[in-house]
Amino acid sequence: MSIEIKEIHTQRELRDFVKFQMNLYKGNPYFVPALMVDEVNSLDVTKNPAFKFASARYFLAYKEGKIVGRVAAIINDIEVNELKIKKLRFGWLDMIDDIEVTKALISKLEEVGKENGLEFMEGPMGASNLEKAGMLTFGFDRIATAIGQYNYAYYPEHLKKLGFEIEKEWVEQFLTAPKSIAPKIYDFAKLVTERYKLKLLHFKTAKEMQPYIKPVFDLLEESYKGLETFVPISEEQKAHYAKKYSAILNPDFISFIEDGDGELCAFAITMPSFAKALQKANGKFFPFGWYHLLKAKKKNDTVEFVLIGVHPKYQKKGITSIIFKDMFETFTKHNIKYLETNPELEENQSVQALWTDYNPVQHKRRKTFKKNIG
Repeated sequence: MSIEIKEIHTQRELRDFVKFQMNLYKGNPYFVPALMVDEVNSLDVTKNPAFKFASARYFLAYKEGKIVGRVAAIINDIEVNELKIKKLRFGWLDMIDDIEVTKALISKLEEVGKENGLEFMEGPMGASNLEKAGMLTFGFDRIATAIGQYNYAYYPEHLKKLGFEIEKEWVEQFLTAPKSIAPKIYDFAKLVTERYKLKLLHFKTAKEMQPYIKPVFDLLEESYKGLETFVPISEEQKAHYAKKYSAILNPDFISFIEDGDGELCAFAITMPSFAKALQKANGKFFPFGWYHLLKAKKKNDTVEFVLIGVHPKYQKKGITSIIFKDMFETFTKHNIKYLETNPELEENQSVQALWTDYNPVQHKRRKTFKKNIG
């Protein structure tokens, strides 16, 4: 039976696009579904600010009248026109274990790439670097994080058979929260604080924290712009994510540091794990999804390490000792037992080095795959 690829255009079709993944992973103990409304909004070109400088087309694969696969073809205009990287991004790739389905979806991507004069395709990734990227290649028996993503083991095997090569790789670590930290950490944190006239900021409410969220993205941009994968973050994106994350972050799990001039110079963001709560919500905020999420936010033994950033002029000066001291005190206060990092580029050795003293277990790996468009 032949595979039919259809481009979607309506909101109803967009919901079908999102629901396919949830149906494909129904009953899987490791898959963590996003809230349906969040997933639809992230794909809606009128609501996601990334589409101010990017375009996307969405496709569904049908076999015998049934949806058996999906994929998004994305062009980031800044990447293509300003950075001169002739790349077609692809994301939201999901399919049944039938390589003919995968082949048909990839053929459609190649068609889109040729139409736009692009040289290669890479994915999975979103419209911007603030969205999920990478396909799981190791750790299929581990539950996904709330802002991570899960896929079956046959996904990367299909891509390899279709001529894709590995492009970039991310690693994820699992750590047991320490019951104590060496006194030298406290001493060093105090020394660094006094030497550089730093101030550790604490907030009681999300409202107090709100003015600092956008500067976090400014600092994130400054910290990561030296990486090969960096694409500039627009002001619209910064404002969008500032609003989005300030609503879900617990101020207790945030470490912000100001320098003597009152400028944000470092930050670390962790949050209680919402993975199991999202599984219980099953993509729905109502009628009971909100309860599971609220419960996870208030009482949890696991945290996810979301982001860390240090201004280049303060890197390698010991400022992370202040962050780890603060994190330890927070974890002790909230009876946190486990810490899981979200994907970190393998090439980003400065971040990898942060975990060396905490007996990290590398429990997941994910990659993007690349193929020339010929």
